[in-house]
Amino acid sequence: MKPGSRRSILGFVLIALAATSTWAASLNRAAHLFAPQPVLSSTADSSASKNSGEKIERRGRASRVALPSTIRFREVEGRGLMTRVWVNGVGEFTFAIDTGAGATLLSARVAREARVALKGSRLSLGGLSGAGTASGQEASLRSLAIGESDNLLPARGLFIVTDRLPPGVDGVLDPTEAYWPLGYTIDLPNNELSAFDPRTTPLRRNDVPSGGTIVPWISDARSRRPFVMLNGTRRALLDTGSEFGLALSEQEARAIGVIHDGRGRSRDGVRDIGGGEINARRIAPATVNIGSLVLRGVPTDLLAGAHAGAPILLGRDALQPFRLTFDPLNRLIRIAP
Repeated sequence: MKPGSRRSILGFVLIALAATSTWAASLNRAAHLFAPQPVLSSTADSSASKNSGEKIERRGRASRVALPSTIRFREVEGRGLMTRVWVNGVGEFTFAIDTGAGATLLSARVAREARVALKGSRLSLGGLSGAGTASGQEASLRSLAIGESDNLLPARGLFIVTDRLPPGVDGVLDPTEAYWPLGYTIDLPNNELSAFDPRTTPLRRNDVPSGGTIVPWISDARSRRPFVMLNGTRRALLDTGSEFGLALSEQEARAIGVIHDGRGRSRDGVRDIGGGEINARRIAPATVNIGSLVLRGVPTDLLAGAHAGAPILLGRDALQPFRLTFDPLNRLIRIAP
């Protein structure tokens, strides 16, 4: 694990809800997007996953998708996993790679320069605190390339244009949306992002990596964000856009057995897009499990002021030692050292 003391609160977490999306921009040029989500039963999760996989499979039989080349990214303090992106052949732009986003975000400047087509639907943008709203607009792209100008992605997912991104960040790339319907691997130790075709090289439940795990990709029924079961009781969002290790409310901490003495070091606050503020306190490291994988000494932050439905986050401080592979067809996630 990386030392928790050297990190400030950041990350990009967008949660898209049909015609409503909410998020928060932090005081240190980062962003978190949040919206209340229903807690699904295991039966509902299974049904949603099956239906999603069937839709991908039907589309896959109709047309094959070329695999993009592997690209490298860099981790920038206070901004996240950054890479070069071209939109509609225009660029290069600087985007943050965020598995927790739920949509790919483009700044208003990128949309203007790349002549991005805007759709009629406008989206209401709020924040982690639930205070206030801003706005964004759904968009469609002719092309999206990453790493190099000719390394094209399928770009069939959700795209939103907003003027509320932090300085120095032209956009937020959600690989689930940008690579859809392909699977992808984020190799955090080696700073690489690669794609695979889950129709020809799927993840398999019994192919568990040594020292790692393969677990169900749990659906929240409203987006494609990658949730997993934490300690077998609570859903947690795998969020490469966050520098947190484990971030959760006091109530969720008690629910999953995270014990603390009430003391802790205050961290930089997060001011959301609606004007509300989220505060965090770094407490003693926790031990949690995802499937058969036990994460020990995870840097842990208690959040105060977040909406009651805010998800538990597992960010880069917890995930840094691993290669994360996401299979959208079979709805599986592999976490391998």
